[in-house]
Amino acid sequence: MSSGGEHRMDGAAIIEQLMTTEVRTDPYPLYARARELGPVAPAGDGMFVVSGYAAVKKVLRTPAFGVATAEMTEYAAHSSLALLGRSILQRNAPDQPRVRSLIASVFTARRVAALRPAVEAAVDRLLDGMAEQGADGSPVDFMDAFAFRLPVGVICELLGVPEQDRYRFRGLTSDLTVALEIMQDLDGLAAADEAADELAGYFTELAAERLARPQDDLVTDLARIAAADDERLSARELLANLVLLLVAGFETTTNLLGNGLALLFRHPEAAAGLRSGRITPAGFTDEVLRFDAPVQATGRVALEPGLVVEGLPIPPGSGLTLLIGSANHDPDRYEHPEVFDPTRTDSQPLSFGGGTHFCLGSQLARMEAEVAVPALLDRFPRLAPGGVPTRRDRLVLRGYETLPVTVR
Repeated sequence: MSSGGEHRMDGAAIIEQLMTTEVRTDPYPLYARARELGPVAPAGDGMFVVSGYAAVKKVLRTPAFGVATAEMTEYAAHSSLALLGRSILQRNAPDQPRVRSLIASVFTARRVAALRPAVEAAVDRLLDGMAEQGADGSPVDFMDAFAFRLPVGVICELLGVPEQDRYRFRGLTSDLTVALEIMQDLDGLAAADEAADELAGYFTELAAERLARPQDDLVTDLARIAAADDERLSARELLANLVLLLVAGFETTTNLLGNGLALLFRHPEAAAGLRSGRITPAGFTDEVLRFDAPVQATGRVALEPGLVVEGLPIPPGSGLTLLIGSANHDPDRYEHPEVFDPTRTDSQPLSFGGGTHFCLGSQLARMEAEVAVPALLDRFPRLAPGGVPTRRDRLVLRGYETLPVTVR
């Protein structure tokens, strides 16, 4: 991906390259080339690629840039795209704010804060499991033993998913989230469609069970709202958003934990700073979110005429690919953006989105990381890589498939 003797890429070539394995492994050189085109660049066929921090931030926070809904596309034929398309992730006003406000009314900051003791206890249990598994010096897969299990346990506790069901979700959500990736065609969605059908069936049964036997959880609360007034929350919206809460509740946090630990291995001075207190857990988490964001890209559509971003007119109906990972590395926003520096004091990564689509679970994800990482370092002073990690072949949701460690 060197820019040496190669021709200057245009926006269409940038988007095409985003779908290659080489770029998904390390997208940052391509992001730099995208920014050479300017913060916003045409990409042909009514498309634009947005790579600058200020530009991405503006689009995220401008309601006139909405998401592409199922009504705008032929995607409804795929159950994965149809299911996600009924969630607040891929709805515009008036549906999105209506449903988001209902979820926010039960997914409250107080409810999240009250989870901290449970998160601390879960971290301790999982560290015990890692210690036992790696007691003989054999490698432990951090992604499976910890990075997945912590957030899936937390979000399932909030939702009210029984403990015995929780660990089936990693494969299902991995399959489903292929539907969120940038793709040229829809031929690779068979597994995503099967996962969507299975998850929708699971939450249909769980919602019915919670209506019959209510508990103090989000499934009960939201199922009651849907049962009481279909116009406030339809049955299809209920299912779509329960699946979204599950997926968003652990996919990004799993990747945040894995990406963070990999960065600690590459930057042992950061681990030393966390152990000494020179680096705060919050500062470390912010810098991981900026430097190697769990969510690298998202899309928007211009819903109104007269929109302009960084001086470039964006006609109605235009599609915009927002490169969040590029924005977080924009030298116009950050000094020495390619340097991993958890002591930054001006970090405001765009990794949780913005505007009406800002991630509802951002505080929960931050809290889990801020509890987990210091505890991991305290428990295992000699924590070290235990083999070659493997990246998931994804761009939008960036993380590791495996991350072997030794804990002795």
